[in-house]
Formats: sequence, C-alpha cells, structure tokens
Amino acid sequence: MSENKTRLPSVGVRVVKAFDRPIMKAEQPTQLDTQAARTAGEFAVPPYPLNGLRELVKNSQILPQCIAAYKNNIAGFGLGLRYVTDDGEETPEMKAEWDAAQEIIDLLNIDMDTKQVFEHVIEAREIYGIAYLEVLRNPGGEVNQISFIRDTPSMQKTYPLDPPVLAEYNYKGKKTIQRPRRFCKYKQEVGGKTVYFKEFGDPRMMDNRSGQYVSTDEENEGESLPVEYQANEILDFTIGTELYGEVRWIGQILGIDGTRSAESLNNNYFRNGRHTPLLICIKGGTLNEKSYATLQGYMNDIKGEAGQHAFLLLETENADNRADFDETKAPDVEIKDLASILQKDELFQDYIENNRKRVQSAFQLPDLYVGYTTDFNRATAQTAMEVTEEQVFQPERKSLAWVINNRLLNGYGFKHVEVFFLEPDISNPDDLFKILTICNNAGGLTPNKARSIAAEALGEKVEDFAEDWGEIPLAVAARQGQAEAANAGAVSPGVMAQLSAQIAKAADAKEDELVAVMKQVRAILREMQEADSHGV
Repeated sequence: MSENKTRLPSVGVRVVKAFDRPIMKAEQPTQLDTQAARTAGEFAVPPYPLNGLRELVKNSQILPQCIAAYKNNIAGFGLGLRYVTDDGEETPEMKAEWDAAQEIIDLLNIDMDTKQVFEHVIEAREIYGIAYLEVLRNPGGEVNQISFIRDTPSMQKTYPLDPPVLAEYNYKGKKTIQRPRRFCKYKQEVGGKTVYFKEFGDPRMMDNRSGQYVSTDEENEGESLPVEYQANEILDFTIGTELYGEVRWIGQILGIDGTRSAESLNNNYFRNGRHTPLLICIKGGTLNEKSYATLQGYMNDIKGEAGQHAFLLLETENADNRADFDETKAPDVEIKDLASILQKDELFQDYIENNRKRVQSAFQLPDLYVGYTTDFNRATAQTAMEVTEEQVFQPERKSLAWVINNRLLNGYGFKHVEVFFLEPDISNPDDLFKILTICNNAGGLTPNKARSIAAEALGEKVEDFAEDWGEIPLAVAARQGQAEAANAGAVSPGVMAQLSAQIAKAADAKEDELVAVMKQVRAILREMQEADSHGV
C-alpha cells in the first residue's frame, strides 16, 4: 500500500451499560423556555399597548361586527348539560350528578347569566388577544363563583415561574393524578392600588397585598393568612401561544388604521372642504364696494326659503382711471360653472372595501355574519352557515367547553355529565327530506324514527309507540302486509290490530276526522274478510 494514500480515521466504539440501575423518565417537560433569560418573577409587559387595540376596534367599520358575530355565535345560544354516554336508563346517581352540575352552572355568577360571562370573555379576547376570569372557591376548595375582569389592560402576568409545583387533576371522576406544573403570577393596578392573584390551579397560598407565597400552618387548619388577604385565582383565555395572546387581526392593523384615515379624509371634506359651485370672472374691471358687499350677502343668505326666486344684480366699474377723452371698453363679466370639479362620492372606496374583506378573512367570516347580505340566496347562505359552523364556531365552542369541564369544574369529579355550548340548528329541510326518502325506500325508516324526526322539526316532544310495530321499518311492514294478504287471500289479523290501535290513539288525540276515515277503512276491510270467508 502506498504511503501517500490517505489513511482512514479510526473509529472507537464504547458500550455503556446501565448495570442494575433502572432507566428513569423525566417527570416534567424539559424543553427550554425562550424567555428564561428574563428575570424570574418580573411582570412582563404586553408587546403592544392594549388600549391602542381597543381604540382601533372602536374606530373600525368592521371589527365590532366581526367580534359581535363571534360572541353571539359561540356562547350566545347558552350552556347546556348532557350525559357523557347515552347508554341505558338514567340512574339515581346520574340524576343527582345532573342536578348538582346544573345548580353549579346556574350559580357561578348571580349578577348575570353564566353564558353572558363567557360572551364577555370572548369579546375581550377578540379585542385584546387575552381575557381574564377571577375564580373564587368555597371553604371546601370547590369553585363556586366566577367574575369577569372588565379592565383587561390593567392586568399583568409573569412567565411561568420555577420551581414546579405538584398539582392535582381529576381524570373523568375515576382517579386523581398529580403532575408538576409551573404557575404564573398576576396583578392588577388601578388608581394607584395593586392587588395580586395566583394562577388557577395553584395549590399554594398567596398574599394578595404583596404577591408572595405564604406557608400554611397545619395546626391552624391550613389558614396562616386571614381570608380577606388570601389571593384569588385567575383563569386566562388567550389566542395563540404568546404570553398575552395575539389578536387574530394583528396582520390587518395597517389596513384598519388606513381605513380610519380614509374615512377621516372624507369626513373632513364635508366639514372643511371647498364647495364653490361657480366662479365670477371680471375682465377689464373690478367690483365696486357696494356690489362686493351685495354679492357676499347673497352667498351667505342663499340657503333656505329666503333664497327662493331671488335674483342678483352685479355692478362693475372700469379699472382704468385715465383722464383722457378716449372711448374705453366696458368690463366683461363671465360666470363659470365649477360643479363638475366637486367631489361626487367618498374617496378610496376600493381601498376601504378591500380592507374590510381582509379583516373578515382574518376572522374567517362570510358577509352573511356581518350584515352584508346583498349577494346571497338561500343556497349560498346555507353553505356559508354550514362551513362557518364547522370551521370556526364549533371548534371554538369545544375549546371553551373543554376548559369548563377539565379545568374550571375538574375538582368536582363529575363522571356522568358534562357542560357544552348550545348551537343553532342549521339543518336544511330539503336535504333532510332527501335523506328520509332514501332511508324509507331502503327499508331503514321506522315509525318511531319518523315520528321523532317530525317532532324535533316542529319543536315538540313525543314518546315512541310502545307496540312492536313501532320499530319495524315502514317498507318492511308494507311488504309483510302484502305477503300476508297474498298468502291468506284476505287482510291479516295483525294489520287489523294495528289499525285498531291507530284509531284508539287518534281518538285520544281528538283527531276526529282521522278517526272517521280510519273507521271507514276498517269497515271496508271487515267486509272484504266476510266476503272472503263466504267464498264471494
């Protein structure tokens, strides 16, 4: 082998054995916090003034409508309760849990409906990117009251602080687990006064005057601090992953501000713009003082009824004051129309309209939800509602419901019931008719199912038919009746029994006309049976 040939580097291999020590897993997240370089414990400042965001919303021509659409469609239909599983009959335990949960939801705030509290949360979150709820607990440590913090810009928070603290979490009412968590601190400053809060779920006791954690005194039943000085908890709702959240229209701020400037320009035109309708041009002369005063008064008094049918006499004099005997030319007066150069309509209409569409796109809202309905018909409106429900409102409702069930009410350990946000019925009657027709033709529609669908569409509650035929598909029952009639050569007793049962139900419902018709049908069927029995 040549000595000039490049030698390959040697590679060493080392085997590391764990011996008898078990392999351990980290008990908490080990990812690096990009904000760890900041001084721990200091309250962070929002990246932009929150009061400025509020002013942008107030002066915007489209943001209030978009925010109102979110507020009304996410939480505006109210909160409801439902069983986690709908299998089997309701047990006394399930009923007791339902009643307890309903009472808790109703009493979370006695100043307003609970759904209105979450409407305020959604509105503040869409304006500032973050919203806050103050959470209070009863002496047993259970959540029993929530209060919306209206002055969002007055709140500040820290980044999650070390060291982590073990926090309890109830999993579906079956077991309680403990997980390490890092909690934030909150403070509110108003009028020179400061009050401190701890993050929701933080098991430690905090002094609301200083923001310092206080060690509990076990001999004093865990209350080493008077109740009035114990800090309440804050549950915040943010958009995105930033500490203070980020408004979804952050990329449209320039357009929103530009639209406001364009509107101000149009408004300024009507207030201070020039509205001179004509020009009086005098060649070779000048107005005398009397004519100028007359013209000025005429222009000032032309408004209203006083100016109707008035005429103007304009006198001029020669501007050349020579004292010779030459004949001079009289001054020439010319009146020019200036109405053609006046602004006919608002400026920057396309710019304003494009900015509106961009803001709606940031909220993923069609025109239908913000009051622009000129280009909609029934089909396009139905499609717009379905897409917006699926892509925007339903995910938001599920996200808020998860916070209520798995954070706010987690300490109650509910196993059978859960809270959810009600939603509108956007089903299309035409589509429902097509589906039911197909199901009926395929033999999958039973009398009970048809009755429940009809009752739901009419907003009524009805009970299923107790007889067995109520669960037999209509197409199958029709074929069975035809087969029995063909085999027996007459109407089967089962059909007569069903008809009698229908007559009895119609009589109980006081449907006299229907009863009369069905009795005639039954009489005809009996005549057919008698004729068949005599061989006629």
